[in-house]
Amino acid sequence: MVSSENFLSKLKPLVNRRIGAVALLGFASGLPLALSGGTLQAWMAVEGVDLKTIGLFTLVGLPYTLKFLWAPVLDRYVLPLLGRRRGWILFTQLALIGLIFALSLTSPKNSPVLVALLALLLAFSSASQDIVIDAYRTDVLRERERGLGAAVSVTGYRVAMLVSGALALILVGPLGWRLTYMLMAGLMLIGTMATLLAPEPEDVGRPPTSLSEAVSGPLTEFFSRPAAWAFLVLIILYKIGDAFAGSLTTAFLIRGPGFSVGEVGAINKGLGLIATIFGALYGGVLLSRMSLYKSLMIFGILQAVSNLSFMVLAYVGKVYSMMVVAVAFENLAGGMGTAAFVAFLMALCDHRYTATQFALLSALASLGRVFVGPPSGFLAQEVGWVIFFFVTFLAALPGLGLLYRMRRHVRSLEHV
Repeated sequence: MVSSENFLSKLKPLVNRRIGAVALLGFASGLPLALSGGTLQAWMAVEGVDLKTIGLFTLVGLPYTLKFLWAPVLDRYVLPLLGRRRGWILFTQLALIGLIFALSLTSPKNSPVLVALLALLLAFSSASQDIVIDAYRTDVLRERERGLGAAVSVTGYRVAMLVSGALALILVGPLGWRLTYMLMAGLMLIGTMATLLAPEPEDVGRPPTSLSEAVSGPLTEFFSRPAAWAFLVLIILYKIGDAFAGSLTTAFLIRGPGFSVGEVGAINKGLGLIATIFGALYGGVLLSRMSLYKSLMIFGILQAVSNLSFMVLAYVGKVYSMMVVAVAFENLAGGMGTAAFVAFLMALCDHRYTATQFALLSALASLGRVFVGPPSGFLAQEVGWVIFFFVTFLAALPGLGLLYRMRRHVRSLEHV
């Protein structure tokens, strides 16, 4: 185990203005998500909006899935203030503050169409902010800072989701929906201050000279590289075992060993979040001292092995200590793997087309998580939980095998 003093002593020398800016921008990136999603759904449910309408409102989240479609626009055009990336970040943040405040003045029951329009614009602005923050993080961080930068960004994002999700719902009791949404709009000022004070990247690249180049250039540049197709397959496979197991973890803990919903909430969600954050931060620290390839391999192996801890839990049954070990190990390894994986995606981006390439690569990475969900339920039902988690371990091996075969190409990214 790593002592907290030892961990902090390794972390402190790595913290600088760039890392601080990325952490706060991660918070700004995560804050709006629930305000057009889960928190808004809770508001509609409380006001008695029918379930069909609530279901249709989930479509407002589409911009997060399709954000790569307009990422070229953000690569091509530069606003006249704060440089190529920070200008767009500030613009989207001011739009988000206005839209969240406007939502606070509405009522889902009395003005559902207006609320839907504002929520859609909120999701679009939030997805646009994500595009440019991802690009800024990629451009501003130096090679050895990528792992920790990814970690603090994920940490800020997770904390913000808790603030606009769980905390917002708690505040509704004493404050009401209107004041709660106004407070959330005010918290976005954290992001705007971070944007204003953040350093300008040392290498932002030359913007595309035309929108046509902004669309075709990222693809042409990427596929001109050796092993381009293999990189795309690796992006899909690297975390697929982790995603496979994670798709049914909550259902397994309740219906497998038979833990209560409260126990699952406290351990799987509470301890799991803490372990994920610590894993991401510690993985980021290790990444600053290790090669990208070595980090991807070691953390990937840990991700795969962590799935076996759930197989053991499925075998031994309702043992609380084993549940704590399995949840902590899986989330710790997953956080470390996420830090290395995001650093890997950043290393793949050309500074001329960072916004578009990162949006496309991250969208590709999500495909694995989307497609393993449906078959996972059928598999678990047919073979049982013990075999299911062993299969999720096996699902992680092709990605590790491909990573080993591509070690020369991955190592070359560290000298770009």
